[in-house]
Amino acid sequence: MTPRDAVARELRYAAPVLPVVLLIALLALPMPSGGGSTGTGAGTGTVADAVSALVVGYCVVHLARTGRRPLSRTAAVLLGLPVVGVTVAAFGASSAATGVAGAARYLQIFVLVPAAVLILVRDARHFRLLAWSFVALALWQGGIGVQQYLTGTGASYMGEDIRAVGTFGATDVMGMATVVSYGLVCALALAFRPRAPRPRVAAGVCAAVLTVPLALSFSRGAWIATAAACLGVLLLAGARRAGTVLLAGGAAAVVLVAGLGVGSAMLQERLSSITQVTGAPDQSVTDRYTMWAASADMWRERPVTGVGLKGFPEHRDKHASLALSSGSDTAGAGSGFARQPLLSPHNMYLLVLGEQGLLGLATLAGSWAALLVCGLLRWKRRCARPGGPGGPELDCALVACGLLIWQLTDFVYADIGGPSTVLTAVAFGVAAWWAVGSGRGAAAGAGGSRSGGSRAVAGEAGAR
Repeated sequence: MTPRDAVARELRYAAPVLPVVLLIALLALPMPSGGGSTGTGAGTGTVADAVSALVVGYCVVHLARTGRRPLSRTAAVLLGLPVVGVTVAAFGASSAATGVAGAARYLQIFVLVPAAVLILVRDARHFRLLAWSFVALALWQGGIGVQQYLTGTGASYMGEDIRAVGTFGATDVMGMATVVSYGLVCALALAFRPRAPRPRVAAGVCAAVLTVPLALSFSRGAWIATAAACLGVLLLAGARRAGTVLLAGGAAAVVLVAGLGVGSAMLQERLSSITQVTGAPDQSVTDRYTMWAASADMWRERPVTGVGLKGFPEHRDKHASLALSSGSDTAGAGSGFARQPLLSPHNMYLLVLGEQGLLGLATLAGSWAALLVCGLLRWKRRCARPGGPGGPELDCALVACGLLIWQLTDFVYADIGGPSTVLTAVAFGVAAWWAVGSGRGAAAGAGGSRSGGSRAVAGEAGAR
């Protein structure tokens, strides 16, 4: 077989997930000024949002051609559960147009795109391709972020244009932090891939490198979520491995921050601000707690169904105290000074509780929690090996569970909004494949062998 034939064969094999890879790659492009949605308020879609709709359409065509069963019963129930709360909340929106727009966004992020990713991923090789795509995007955005910090061309932070934001700009300071966090978690998990020494080393190096742009994002929520996810990954990989990695990471942190003084003053100040719940917190912390209280007050007003989709901006001033500022200041990274309105509480659980009530929170958060439980149960059945290296799909289990832990933790400090939100949908789809996917073909791709790939391609060709 010639090299050209080998490449063609690999492309045919990877064809089902290539649209998802393209969707991830589009987030490497510079974002237009003002593009993307902010919170759940008004906003315009991005190219990635449009391509996500094409991915869903491609999935439908793929199912029609191959005749595959779309979803298992468990997957259909868990991914379809959010439809109930979202639909009810859409009827309670201030207008039909607002309800339709809000429902479309929620269904895109939490139902349609995750389901499409779950269906298109056939085995562990496809899964790892998407995981490495997360890592590649994180390295690209993180590299740009580090350059912004070193050259003073990032977003404004404490009067200096040093905040790493990648291509997302000053209006979406969480975008790069989210991308880099996903990549770091995936890289750490891939570093435990059984019987693959070179990919393990490469993944470990990538994970170490990505800690730098994550630190320079100055995103407290991303730091907390990444710490929780990485700890979860290490514990699932094995207690002995967890201890070794934690010791190495702690030593590296001491050398970089304490020994070399890499951003020590600003990082220490940012870290200390996390615990400033009382006393003299900065205005961003005050605004966040004020909006959290406003969301809870909205829920008490309509406990079952909430105030309706996209209702937070409309009801905010009625329920917020005078401590809430008029907006947040943004500047730098190629943009001038602007005042951004506070359109969401920056807490996904409270946003859903306020806008969709207990019904919406139970269906959405219940779906996410069930995915994590199913993922952990599958890890226990297929990967837990006391005293051993784990099953052949250990890295897949770690990626899926790590991404879910990161997302569920980050939702305490953030909500959906901005161009990077479509990546959240892909992450849920990747995690759902491990948690509730049918698992067909997983063993063939688990070792990543060339012969296994050949058999899978031959089987696909026969089905066509």
